[in-house]
Amino acid sequence: MAVVRWRPLHDLTSMQRELNRMFDSFFSESEKEPEFLGNWSPSVDVKETADAINITADLPGLKKDDIKITLRDNMLQISGEKKKEEEEKDATYHRVERVYGAFSRSFTLPAMVDSSKINAVFKDGELRLTLPKVEEAKPKEISIKAE
Repeated sequence: MAVVRWRPLHDLTSMQRELNRMFDSFFSESEKEPEFLGNWSPSVDVKETADAINITADLPGLKKDDIKITLRDNMLQISGEKKKEEEEKDATYHRVERVYGAFSRSFTLPAMVDSSKINAVFKDGELRLTLPKVEEAKPKEISIKAE
């Protein structure tokens, strides 16, 4: 029977080298033909309080007129399009990482909202929605009687 000496540092270094090679290969392929161009989804935070649902969406590079917000049957949809800048004919791009194209995010709201009081503010590439709950959807405290 052969004795195999265990060398944990050597084994870890070898594993790290293989992982680096795998990631390098993956990212170099994705840089050649980025799949994410033309299809993107903005990051969104959804927070619920006793009185409202608050939604914050990151929409850098967009204008207010590029965004559409709809609410139907307790389904909120944020959609729009980030248009690509015109490419310069005499310029060579070495890297293109920014995403462009149409987007749409839909959310089923956890409570009924008062659609007449929805507030939407767009500032510095950030969309903030405040969707107040209808009175029936707000939590109510029930008093307990002692007998």
